Amino acid sequence: MADFITGMRISSSGMAAQRMRLNTISSNIANINTTQTPEGGPYRRKDVVFEAMPDAKNFGEIFSSGDPRGQMDRVQVTDVVSDKRAPLMKYEPNHPDANPDGFVAYPNINLMEEMTNMIQASRAYEANVSAMQASKDMALSALEIGR
Repeated sequence: MADFITGMRISSSGMAAQRMRLNTISSNIANINTTQTPEGGPYRRKDVVFEAMPDAKNFGEIFSSGDPRGQMDRVQVTDVVSDKRAPLMKYEPNHPDANPDGFVAYPNINLMEEMTNMIQASRAYEANVSAMQASKDMALSALEIGR
């Protein structure tokens, strides 16, 4: 039964990470035309950083697992980083945020790239849902055998 729970914990960590990624992508799309932020300048595209973490509750579980390479990992969001690319400069002299030369700095966000990332994150979320459902079905089948 513990292995079913471990599988579900790993799948749920993947779902949480992909949810965070989807929220970040949604923020990028929503701010595609934001030329001024509270920090100053145009919105900067954000991206999440994932890291594989050992799926253990405490040091004792890690220590007793023996070979750390054979241990199952869960995914965790470790950081949200801002894109370092330069903003897109568009000539719009009548825009309120135009510089003295008439150029406005827009976020360097490619809508097609964001939509592709959103589809990829949605598919990864769905895969984790399917894995969790399979774990649940196997646990229920194991319980049925015991009757």
